[in-house]
Amino acid sequence: MTKIRLYNTKTRAKEDFAPLDPQNVRMYVCGPTVYDRAHLGNARPVLVFDVLYRLLRHVYGPDHVTYVRNFTDVEDKINARAAETGRAISDITEETIGWYHDDMDALGALRPTQEPRATDYIGQMVAMIERLTQPDETGKKHAYVEQGHVLFAVESYADYGKLSGRTVEDMIAGARVEVAPYKRNPMDFVLWKPSTPDLPGWESPWGRGRPGWHIECSAMADAILMKDLPEDKKSFDIHGGGIDLQFPHHENEIAQSMCAHPEGDFSKVWMHNEMLQVEGKKMSKSLGNFFTVRDLLDQGMPGEVIRFVMLSTHYRKPMDWTVEKAEEARKRLAQWFRRTDGVKAADIVSSRFEAALADDLNTHLALTEMGTMSAPQLKASMRLLGLPDAEDVDWFRQLDKVLNGVASAYGHNLEQPLLCELMERWHSLRTSKRYADADQLKAAVESAGVALQAGPDGPQADLQKDFDPSKLEALK
Repeated sequence: MTKIRLYNTKTRAKEDFAPLDPQNVRMYVCGPTVYDRAHLGNARPVLVFDVLYRLLRHVYGPDHVTYVRNFTDVEDKINARAAETGRAISDITEETIGWYHDDMDALGALRPTQEPRATDYIGQMVAMIERLTQPDETGKKHAYVEQGHVLFAVESYADYGKLSGRTVEDMIAGARVEVAPYKRNPMDFVLWKPSTPDLPGWESPWGRGRPGWHIECSAMADAILMKDLPEDKKSFDIHGGGIDLQFPHHENEIAQSMCAHPEGDFSKVWMHNEMLQVEGKKMSKSLGNFFTVRDLLDQGMPGEVIRFVMLSTHYRKPMDWTVEKAEEARKRLAQWFRRTDGVKAADIVSSRFEAALADDLNTHLALTEMGTMSAPQLKASMRLLGLPDAEDVDWFRQLDKVLNGVASAYGHNLEQPLLCELMERWHSLRTSKRYADADQLKAAVESAGVALQAGPDGPQADLQKDFDPSKLEALK
Protein backbone atom coordinates (compact mmCIF):
# COMPACT_ATOMS: atom_id res chain seq x y z
CA MET A 1 0.00 0.00 0.00
CA THR A 2 1.21 3.50 -0.85
CA LYS A 3 2.65 5.32 2.16
CA ILE A 4 1.18 8.81 2.50
CA ARG A 5 3.13 11.51 4.32
CA LEU A 6 1.40 14.73 5.41
CA TYR A 7 2.63 17.89 7.06
CA ASN A 8 0.89 18.20 10.43
CA THR A 9 0.48 21.83 11.49
CA LYS A 10 0.00 20.66 15.08
CA THR A 11 3.45 19.05 15.28
CA ARG A 12 5.10 21.22 12.62
CA ALA A 13 6.51 18.12 10.94
CA LYS A 14 5.84 15.84 8.01
CA GLU A 15 4.55 12.51 9.32
CA ASP A 16 3.61 9.09 7.99
CA PHE A 17 -0.16 9.00 7.79
CA ALA A 18 -1.69 6.10 9.73
CA PRO A 19 -5.51 6.27 9.84
CA LEU A 20 -7.24 5.43 13.09
CA ASP A 21 -9.41 2.99 11.15
CA PRO A 22 -8.28 2.07 7.60
CA GLN A 23 -11.84 0.93 6.92
CA ASN A 24 -13.12 4.46 7.58
CA VAL A 25 -10.60 7.24 7.01
CA ARG A 26 -12.25 10.43 8.29
CA MET A 27 -11.60 14.02 7.20
CA TYR A 28 -13.30 17.31 8.10
CA VAL A 29 -12.75 20.56 6.16
CA CYS A 30 -14.26 23.92 7.06
CA GLY A 31 -16.75 25.01 4.43
CA PRO A 32 -18.21 28.37 3.37
CA THR A 33 -20.50 30.84 5.05
CA VAL A 34 -23.30 30.96 2.51
CA TYR A 35 -24.28 34.53 1.72
CA ASP A 36 -22.41 35.30 -1.52
CA ARG A 37 -20.47 33.82 -4.43
CA ALA A 38 -17.21 31.99 -3.70
CA HIS A 39 -14.19 34.09 -4.68
CA LEU A 40 -11.08 32.56 -6.21
CA GLY A 41 -9.32 32.27 -2.85
CA ASN A 42 -12.23 30.22 -1.51
CA ALA A 43 -11.59 27.66 -4.24
CA ARG A 44 -8.06 26.84 -3.13
CA PRO A 45 -8.92 24.73 -0.04
CA VAL A 46 -11.70 23.07 -2.02
CA LEU A 47 -9.22 21.90 -4.66
CA VAL A 48 -6.41 21.05 -2.22
CA PHE A 49 -8.59 18.79 -0.10
CA ASP A 50 -10.37 17.42 -3.15
CA VAL A 51 -7.00 16.07 -4.30
CA LEU A 52 -6.37 14.64 -0.83
CA TYR A 53 -9.84 13.07 -0.87
CA ARG A 54 -9.09 11.49 -4.25
CA LEU A 55 -5.72 10.22 -3.04
CA LEU A 56 -7.22 8.69 0.11
CA ARG A 57 -9.92 7.00 -1.99
CA HIS A 58 -7.23 5.76 -4.37
CA VAL A 59 -5.17 4.23 -1.55
CA TYR A 60 -7.86 3.00 0.87
CA GLY A 61 -10.81 2.51 -1.49
CA PRO A 62 -13.76 4.82 -2.34
CA ASP A 63 -16.01 3.17 0.25
CA HIS A 64 -13.51 3.62 3.08
CA VAL A 65 -13.17 7.42 3.19
CA THR A 66 -15.61 9.83 4.86
CA TYR A 67 -15.16 13.47 3.89
CA VAL A 68 -17.25 16.10 5.69
CA ARG A 69 -17.38 19.76 4.66
CA ASN A 70 -19.95 21.99 6.33
CA PHE A 71 -22.12 24.91 5.29
CA THR A 72 -22.37 27.75 7.82
CA ASP A 73 -25.95 28.89 7.27
CA VAL A 74 -26.41 30.87 10.51
CA GLU A 75 -24.09 33.85 10.83
CA ASP A 76 -24.25 37.62 11.19
CA LYS A 77 -23.12 38.24 7.58
CA ILE A 78 -26.12 36.25 6.38
CA ASN A 79 -28.39 38.21 8.69
CA ALA A 80 -26.97 41.47 7.34
CA ARG A 81 -27.49 40.36 3.73
CA ALA A 82 -31.12 39.50 4.53
CA ALA A 83 -31.65 42.92 6.12
CA GLU A 84 -30.08 44.68 3.11
CA THR A 85 -32.10 42.83 0.50
CA GLY A 86 -35.35 42.16 2.35
CA ARG A 87 -35.08 38.50 1.35
CA ALA A 88 -35.68 35.53 3.61
CA ILE A 89 -32.53 34.02 5.10
CA SER A 90 -33.51 30.56 3.87
CA ASP A 91 -33.79 31.88 0.29
CA ILE A 92 -30.33 33.44 0.47
CA THR A 93 -28.63 30.37 1.91
CA GLU A 94 -30.38 27.97 -0.45
CA GLU A 95 -29.44 30.05 -3.49
CA THR A 96 -25.84 30.46 -2.33
CA ILE A 97 -25.40 26.73 -1.68
CA GLY A 98 -26.65 26.11 -5.21
CA TRP A 99 -24.13 28.61 -6.58
CA TYR A 100 -21.34 27.01 -4.57
CA HIS A 101 -22.15 23.54 -5.87
CA ASP A 102 -22.32 24.78 -9.47
CA ASP A 103 -19.00 26.62 -9.24
CA MET A 104 -17.07 23.88 -7.43
CA ASP A 105 -18.53 21.23 -9.76
CA ALA A 106 -17.19 23.28 -12.68
CA LEU A 107 -13.71 23.04 -11.12
CA GLY A 108 -13.96 19.25 -11.08
CA ALA A 109 -14.30 18.95 -7.29
CA LEU A 110 -16.05 15.85 -5.99
CA ARG A 111 -18.92 16.43 -3.59
CA PRO A 112 -17.91 15.44 -0.02
CA THR A 113 -19.49 12.40 1.58
CA GLN A 114 -21.58 14.68 3.78
CA GLU A 115 -22.26 18.43 3.68
CA PRO A 116 -23.98 19.26 6.97
CA ARG A 117 -25.70 22.58 7.51
CA ALA A 118 -25.14 24.27 10.85
CA THR A 119 -28.85 24.85 11.42
CA ASP A 120 -29.45 21.08 11.39
CA TYR A 121 -27.08 20.61 14.36
CA ILE A 122 -28.23 23.28 16.82
CA GLY A 123 -29.24 20.60 19.35
CA GLN A 124 -25.76 19.06 19.27
CA MET A 125 -24.20 22.51 19.73
CA VAL A 126 -26.39 23.24 22.74
CA ALA A 127 -25.46 19.86 24.25
CA MET A 128 -21.73 20.52 23.82
CA ILE A 129 -22.04 24.00 25.29
CA GLU A 130 -23.96 22.61 28.28
CA ARG A 131 -21.15 20.12 28.82
CA LEU A 132 -18.59 22.94 28.87
CA THR A 133 -20.58 24.90 31.45
CA GLN A 134 -20.55 21.95 33.85
CA PRO A 135 -17.55 21.18 36.13
CA ASP A 136 -15.11 18.64 34.72
CA GLU A 137 -13.43 15.88 36.74
CA THR A 138 -11.19 18.44 38.42
CA GLY A 139 -14.11 20.72 39.24
CA LYS A 140 -13.13 23.25 36.58
CA LYS A 141 -15.74 24.91 34.33
CA HIS A 142 -14.62 25.78 30.81
CA ALA A 143 -17.52 28.10 29.98
CA TYR A 144 -19.50 30.74 31.83
CA VAL A 145 -22.74 32.68 31.35
CA GLU A 146 -22.83 36.49 31.31
CA GLN A 147 -25.62 38.78 30.11
CA GLY A 148 -27.30 36.03 28.11
CA HIS A 149 -24.04 35.00 26.45
CA VAL A 150 -22.15 31.77 27.01
CA LEU A 151 -18.40 32.21 26.65
CA PHE A 152 -15.48 29.82 26.58
CA ALA A 153 -12.86 30.65 29.20
CA VAL A 154 -9.59 30.50 27.29
CA GLU A 155 -7.47 30.38 30.45
CA SER A 156 -9.19 27.11 31.42
CA TYR A 157 -7.38 25.26 28.60
CA ALA A 158 -3.64 25.10 29.22
CA ASP A 159 -2.74 24.22 25.61
CA TYR A 160 -4.56 27.17 24.05
CA GLY A 161 -2.33 28.65 21.34
CA LYS A 162 -0.26 25.54 20.57
CA LEU A 163 -1.71 25.04 17.08
CA SER A 164 -0.79 28.56 15.97
CA GLY A 165 2.32 28.73 18.16
CA ARG A 166 1.21 31.87 19.97
CA THR A 167 0.94 32.80 23.62
CA VAL A 168 -2.29 34.30 24.90
CA GLU A 169 -0.44 37.59 25.41
CA ASP A 170 0.75 37.60 21.80
CA MET A 171 -2.74 36.77 20.57
CA ILE A 172 -4.29 39.64 22.52
CA ALA A 173 -1.65 42.04 21.17
CA GLY A 174 -1.84 40.90 17.56
CA ALA A 175 -5.45 39.95 17.04
CA ARG A 176 -8.64 41.87 16.62
CA VAL A 177 -10.52 40.78 19.69
CA GLU A 178 -13.99 41.91 20.61
CA VAL A 179 -13.90 43.92 23.81
CA ALA A 180 -17.19 43.38 25.59
CA PRO A 181 -18.37 43.94 29.17
CA TYR A 182 -19.54 40.32 29.46
CA LYS A 183 -16.04 38.91 28.83
CA ARG A 184 -13.77 38.02 31.72
CA ASN A 185 -10.77 37.83 29.37
CA PRO A 186 -10.50 39.63 26.00
CA MET A 187 -9.63 36.30 24.33
CA ASP A 188 -12.72 34.48 25.60
CA PHE A 189 -14.99 33.63 22.68
CA VAL A 190 -18.73 33.30 22.28
CA LEU A 191 -20.36 29.89 22.28
CA TRP A 192 -23.96 31.16 22.41
CA LYS A 193 -25.46 34.64 22.09
CA PRO A 194 -28.97 36.04 22.52
CA SER A 195 -31.15 36.79 19.51
CA THR A 196 -33.57 39.67 19.16
CA PRO A 197 -37.00 38.88 17.65
CA ASP A 198 -35.85 39.95 14.17
CA LEU A 199 -32.90 37.52 14.14
CA PRO A 200 -32.77 33.72 13.83
CA GLY A 201 -32.93 32.02 17.20
CA TRP A 202 -33.46 28.73 18.99
CA GLU A 203 -34.52 27.95 22.53
CA SER A 204 -31.74 26.97 24.92
CA PRO A 205 -31.02 26.82 28.67
CA TRP A 206 -29.73 30.41 28.35
CA GLY A 207 -32.76 31.76 26.51
CA ARG A 208 -33.56 32.23 22.84
CA GLY A 209 -30.36 32.69 20.86
CA ARG A 210 -27.99 31.36 18.25
CA PRO A 211 -24.55 29.70 18.27
CA GLY A 212 -21.20 31.36 17.89
CA TRP A 213 -19.22 30.43 14.79
CA HIS A 214 -16.53 28.24 16.35
CA ILE A 215 -18.85 25.79 18.12
CA GLU A 216 -20.47 24.77 14.82
CA CYS A 217 -17.56 22.75 13.42
CA SER A 218 -16.75 21.11 16.75
CA ALA A 219 -20.33 19.93 17.19
CA MET A 220 -20.73 18.73 13.59
CA ALA A 221 -17.40 16.88 13.55
CA ASP A 222 -18.33 15.25 16.84
CA ALA A 223 -21.81 14.27 15.66
CA ILE A 224 -20.75 12.89 12.27
CA LEU A 225 -17.17 11.64 12.57
CA MET A 226 -17.07 10.59 16.22
CA LYS A 227 -20.63 9.46 16.81
CA ASP A 228 -21.05 6.64 19.36
CA LEU A 229 -17.29 6.45 20.04
CA PRO A 230 -16.19 6.00 23.67
CA GLU A 231 -14.60 9.04 25.32
CA ASP A 232 -11.03 7.81 24.89
CA LYS A 233 -11.67 7.23 21.17
CA LYS A 234 -13.17 10.65 20.39
CA SER A 235 -10.82 11.39 17.50
CA PHE A 236 -10.74 11.50 13.71
CA ASP A 237 -7.93 11.59 11.17
CA ILE A 238 -7.59 14.93 9.35
CA HIS A 239 -8.92 18.45 9.83
CA GLY A 240 -8.24 20.91 7.01
CA GLY A 241 -8.77 24.49 5.96
CA GLY A 242 -7.06 27.68 4.87
CA ILE A 243 -4.19 29.12 6.92
CA ASP A 244 -6.44 32.09 7.71
CA LEU A 245 -8.55 29.74 9.84
CA GLN A 246 -5.65 28.48 11.95
CA PHE A 247 -6.27 31.30 14.42
CA PRO A 248 -8.71 31.87 15.92
CA HIS A 249 -11.18 29.40 14.40
CA HIS A 250 -9.18 26.18 14.56
CA GLU A 251 -7.49 27.17 17.80
CA ASN A 252 -10.93 27.64 19.33
CA GLU A 253 -12.23 24.39 17.86
CA ILE A 254 -9.44 22.46 19.53
CA ALA A 255 -9.96 24.18 22.88
CA GLN A 256 -13.70 23.58 23.14
CA SER A 257 -13.54 20.05 21.70
CA MET A 258 -10.68 18.91 23.92
CA CYS A 259 -12.36 20.34 27.01
CA ALA A 260 -15.64 18.63 26.10
CA HIS A 261 -13.85 15.32 25.46
CA PRO A 262 -10.45 15.51 27.24
CA GLU A 263 -9.63 11.81 26.73
CA GLY A 264 -9.76 12.05 22.94
CA ASP A 265 -7.50 13.86 20.48
CA PHE A 266 -10.15 15.58 18.32
CA SER A 267 -8.16 15.65 15.02
CA LYS A 268 -4.88 13.74 14.76
CA VAL A 269 -3.59 15.72 11.75
CA TRP A 270 -4.16 19.41 10.98
CA MET A 271 -3.53 20.67 7.45
CA HIS A 272 -3.61 24.26 6.20
CA ASN A 273 -3.25 25.66 2.70
CA GLU A 274 -1.54 29.01 2.15
CA MET A 275 -3.31 32.07 0.78
CA LEU A 276 -3.87 33.21 -2.81
CA GLN A 277 -2.62 36.34 -4.54
CA VAL A 278 -3.49 37.85 -7.91
CA GLU A 279 -0.61 39.08 -10.08
CA GLY A 280 1.63 39.26 -7.01
CA LYS A 281 -0.78 41.25 -4.84
CA LYS A 282 -3.30 40.36 -2.17
CA MET A 283 -6.73 40.01 -3.74
CA SER A 284 -8.98 42.89 -2.68
CA LYS A 285 -11.79 44.95 -4.10
CA SER A 286 -9.85 48.15 -3.46
CA LEU A 287 -7.07 46.98 -5.81
CA GLY A 288 -9.55 45.95 -8.48
CA ASN A 289 -8.19 42.40 -8.58
CA PHE A 290 -11.03 40.71 -6.71
CA PHE A 291 -13.11 38.21 -8.64
CA THR A 292 -15.25 35.19 -8.04
CA VAL A 293 -14.96 31.74 -9.55
CA ARG A 294 -18.14 32.50 -11.48
CA ASP A 295 -16.56 35.67 -12.94
CA LEU A 296 -13.79 33.56 -14.49
CA LEU A 297 -16.16 30.87 -15.71
CA ASP A 298 -18.47 33.45 -17.31
CA GLN A 299 -15.47 35.03 -19.06
CA GLY A 300 -14.87 31.68 -20.76
CA MET A 301 -12.14 30.35 -18.45
CA PRO A 302 -12.60 26.56 -18.32
CA GLY A 303 -12.83 25.04 -14.84
CA GLU A 304 -10.02 22.59 -15.58
CA VAL A 305 -7.69 25.50 -16.40
CA ILE A 306 -8.45 27.10 -13.04
CA ARG A 307 -7.85 23.74 -11.38
CA PHE A 308 -4.52 23.23 -13.18
CA VAL A 309 -3.23 26.66 -12.17
CA MET A 310 -4.24 26.10 -8.54
CA LEU A 311 -2.51 22.71 -8.38
CA SER A 312 0.67 23.94 -10.03
CA THR A 313 1.79 25.45 -6.70
CA HIS A 314 2.31 23.33 -3.57
CA TYR A 315 -0.56 23.88 -1.16
CA ARG A 316 1.72 25.09 1.67
CA LYS A 317 3.15 27.88 -0.50
CA PRO A 318 1.38 31.14 -1.39
CA MET A 319 -0.31 30.75 -4.76
CA ASP A 320 -0.09 33.59 -7.29
CA TRP A 321 -2.84 33.64 -9.91
CA THR A 322 -1.73 35.29 -13.14
CA VAL A 323 -3.15 35.55 -16.64
CA GLU A 324 0.13 34.13 -17.95
CA LYS A 325 -0.23 31.01 -15.80
CA ALA A 326 -3.80 30.50 -17.00
CA GLU A 327 -2.69 30.83 -20.62
CA GLU A 328 0.13 28.33 -20.13
CA ALA A 329 -2.20 25.92 -18.31
CA ARG A 330 -4.66 25.99 -21.19
CA LYS A 331 -1.91 25.26 -23.69
CA ARG A 332 -0.56 22.40 -21.58
CA LEU A 333 -4.02 20.89 -21.20
CA ALA A 334 -4.70 21.19 -24.92
CA GLN A 335 -1.47 19.25 -25.58
CA TRP A 336 -2.40 16.57 -23.04
CA PHE A 337 -5.92 16.29 -24.43
CA ARG A 338 -4.52 15.73 -27.93
CA ARG A 339 -2.22 12.98 -26.65
CA THR A 340 -4.96 11.21 -24.68
CA ASP A 341 -7.98 11.75 -26.92
CA GLY A 342 -9.56 8.36 -27.58
CA VAL A 343 -6.89 6.55 -25.53
CA LYS A 344 -7.86 4.00 -22.89
CA ALA A 345 -6.53 5.01 -19.48
CA ALA A 346 -3.96 2.78 -17.80
CA ASP A 347 -5.16 0.61 -14.93
CA ILE A 348 -2.28 1.77 -12.69
CA VAL A 349 -0.87 5.28 -12.43
CA SER A 350 2.86 5.95 -12.61
CA SER A 351 4.66 5.11 -9.37
CA ARG A 352 6.60 8.39 -9.54
CA PHE A 353 3.41 10.37 -9.98
CA GLU A 354 1.75 8.53 -7.10
CA ALA A 355 4.81 9.06 -4.90
CA ALA A 356 4.73 12.80 -5.61
CA LEU A 357 1.09 13.07 -4.54
CA ALA A 358 1.69 10.88 -1.50
CA ASP A 359 4.54 13.16 -0.40
CA ASP A 360 2.39 15.83 1.26
CA LEU A 361 0.31 16.44 -1.87
CA ASN A 362 3.18 17.64 -4.03
CA THR A 363 0.93 18.49 -6.97
CA HIS A 364 3.62 20.67 -8.54
CA LEU A 365 5.96 17.67 -8.85
CA ALA A 366 3.09 15.42 -9.90
CA LEU A 367 2.24 17.73 -12.81
CA THR A 368 5.91 17.79 -13.81
CA GLU A 369 6.06 13.98 -13.82
CA MET A 370 3.00 13.86 -16.09
CA GLY A 371 4.93 15.49 -18.92
CA THR A 372 7.03 12.34 -19.44
CA MET A 373 4.28 9.71 -19.28
CA SER A 374 2.82 7.48 -21.94
CA ALA A 375 -0.65 8.51 -23.10
CA PRO A 376 -2.51 5.77 -21.13
CA GLN A 377 -0.70 6.66 -17.88
CA LEU A 378 -1.15 10.37 -18.53
CA LYS A 379 -4.89 9.89 -18.86
CA ALA A 380 -5.04 7.84 -15.64
CA SER A 381 -2.99 10.45 -13.79
CA MET A 382 -5.18 13.28 -15.03
CA ARG A 383 -8.22 11.46 -13.71
CA LEU A 384 -6.62 11.02 -10.27
CA LEU A 385 -5.91 14.77 -10.19
CA GLY A 386 -9.52 15.52 -11.11
CA LEU A 387 -8.79 16.69 -14.66
CA PRO A 388 -11.38 15.65 -17.29
CA ASP A 389 -10.99 13.33 -20.24
CA ALA A 390 -10.41 14.97 -23.61
CA GLU A 391 -13.63 13.38 -24.86
CA ASP A 392 -15.65 15.46 -22.36
CA VAL A 393 -14.07 18.90 -22.89
CA ASP A 394 -16.17 21.12 -25.14
CA TRP A 395 -13.56 23.81 -25.81
CA PHE A 396 -11.01 21.20 -26.83
CA ARG A 397 -13.49 19.39 -29.03
CA GLN A 398 -14.32 22.67 -30.79
CA LEU A 399 -10.65 23.54 -31.18
CA ASP A 400 -9.82 20.07 -32.46
CA LYS A 401 -12.70 20.26 -34.93
CA VAL A 402 -11.32 23.50 -36.35
CA LEU A 403 -7.79 22.16 -36.60
CA ASN A 404 -8.89 18.93 -38.25
CA GLY A 405 -11.01 20.99 -40.64
CA VAL A 406 -7.95 22.96 -41.65
CA ALA A 407 -5.99 19.80 -42.40
CA SER A 408 -8.72 18.02 -44.35
CA ALA A 409 -10.28 20.90 -46.26
CA TYR A 410 -7.07 22.54 -47.40
CA GLY A 411 -4.61 19.68 -47.44
CA HIS A 412 -2.19 22.06 -45.76
CA ASN A 413 0.18 20.89 -43.05
CA LEU A 414 -0.77 23.69 -40.65
CA GLU A 415 0.99 23.27 -37.30
CA GLN A 416 -1.90 22.57 -34.94
CA PRO A 417 -0.57 24.46 -31.88
CA LEU A 418 -0.38 27.68 -33.94
CA LEU A 419 -4.10 28.32 -34.21
CA CYS A 420 -4.52 27.19 -30.60
CA GLU A 421 -1.85 29.65 -29.50
CA LEU A 422 -3.42 32.54 -31.39
CA MET A 423 -6.85 31.78 -29.96
CA GLU A 424 -5.45 31.53 -26.45
CA ARG A 425 -3.49 34.75 -26.87
CA TRP A 426 -6.66 36.55 -27.93
CA HIS A 427 -8.61 35.06 -25.03
CA SER A 428 -5.87 36.03 -22.57
CA LEU A 429 -5.84 39.64 -23.79
CA ARG A 430 -9.62 39.87 -23.40
CA THR A 431 -9.53 38.31 -19.94
CA SER A 432 -6.91 40.83 -18.80
CA LYS A 433 -9.05 43.64 -20.32
CA ARG A 434 -6.40 44.61 -22.88
CA TYR A 435 -9.16 45.12 -25.40
CA ALA A 436 -7.20 47.23 -27.90
CA ASP A 437 -4.49 44.58 -28.20
CA ALA A 438 -7.16 41.86 -28.40
CA ASP A 439 -8.93 43.68 -31.23
CA GLN A 440 -5.65 44.13 -33.11
CA LEU A 441 -4.83 40.42 -32.88
CA LYS A 442 -8.37 39.45 -33.88
CA ALA A 443 -8.18 41.64 -36.95
CA ALA A 444 -4.88 40.03 -37.97
CA VAL A 445 -6.27 36.51 -37.55
CA GLU A 446 -9.46 37.37 -39.42
CA SER A 447 -7.44 38.84 -42.27
CA ALA A 448 -6.13 35.30 -42.74
CA GLY A 449 -9.71 34.05 -43.09
CA VAL A 450 -10.36 32.77 -39.56
CA ALA A 451 -13.28 34.35 -37.72
CA LEU A 452 -12.85 34.54 -33.93
CA GLN A 453 -15.62 34.82 -31.40
CA ALA A 454 -15.93 34.41 -27.63
CA GLY A 455 -18.08 31.43 -26.63
CA PRO A 456 -19.26 30.05 -23.30
CA ASP A 457 -16.51 27.42 -23.42
CA GLY A 458 -13.75 29.78 -24.49
CA PRO A 459 -12.62 31.22 -27.84
CA GLN A 460 -14.08 29.70 -31.00
CA ALA A 461 -12.83 29.87 -34.57
CA ASP A 462 -14.60 29.43 -37.90
CA LEU A 463 -12.79 29.11 -41.23
CA GLN A 464 -13.98 31.44 -43.95
CA LYS A 465 -13.96 30.94 -47.73
CA ASP A 466 -10.94 33.22 -48.06
CA PHE A 467 -8.85 31.26 -45.53
CA ASP A 468 -5.14 31.66 -46.30
CA PRO A 469 -2.85 29.40 -44.23
CA SER A 470 0.24 31.35 -45.23
CA LYS A 471 -1.18 34.54 -43.66
CA LEU A 472 -1.94 32.66 -40.47
CA GLU A 473 1.57 31.22 -40.31
CA ALA A 474 2.96 34.73 -40.75
CA LEU A 475 1.50 35.59 -37.34
CA LYS A 476 3.86 33.22 -35.52
